[in-house]
Amino acid sequence: MEKYVETLVEQYGGDILSSDCMQAEKKHIQHGCTSIFEHSYNVACLSLYLAFKFHIDVNKKNLVRGALLHDYFMYDWHTAGRWHNFHGFTHAKCALRNASRDFDLNAIEKNIIVRHMFPLNLIPPKHKEGFIVCIADKISAVAETFSLKIPIFN
Repeated sequence: MEKYVETLVEQYGGDILSSDCMQAEKKHIQHGCTSIFEHSYNVACLSLYLAFKFHIDVNKKNLVRGALLHDYFMYDWHTAGRWHNFHGFTHAKCALRNASRDFDLNAIEKNIIVRHMFPLNLIPPKHKEGFIVCIADKISAVAETFSLKIPIFN
C-alpha cells in the first residue's frame, strides 16, 4: 500500500514536489525535526491512505494537491517575530495566496488549503477531501512532534 500511495502522490503532485519553492521548504522545520516538505508529503500520503482504508470515494488528484500545498506558507514560523505570532490562525490564508500564485488550483484544492486548520479556524472544509486532509494533518503533526510512526509508514 505504501508504494502505491507514494506513486499516486508523485503522479498527481510531481510538479509541486519538484518546484523550487517546495524544495526550499526542506530547509524549514514544521514539527519536531520534520521539515515542511516532509510534513506536506506525509499529509498527502496519509490522506490517500485514510481514503483507501475507510473506502471513501475521493478525487485523488485534488486530495494530493491540496495536501501537498496546505502548508505552503514559505517562512520559518519558529523564528521570533510578531508578524507570525498567530501562525496557527493565519498560515492557511498565506499558503493559499502562495499556492494560487505558483500553481493552477481548482476550487476543491483551494478549499483544502484554506480550511485545513479546522477547528482552530472555525469554518470547516466544504468537501470530504478537505476533511481528510484536516485529519491527516493533525495525525501527522502529533506523530512528527513526538517522533511517532505515522500509520502508513510502518
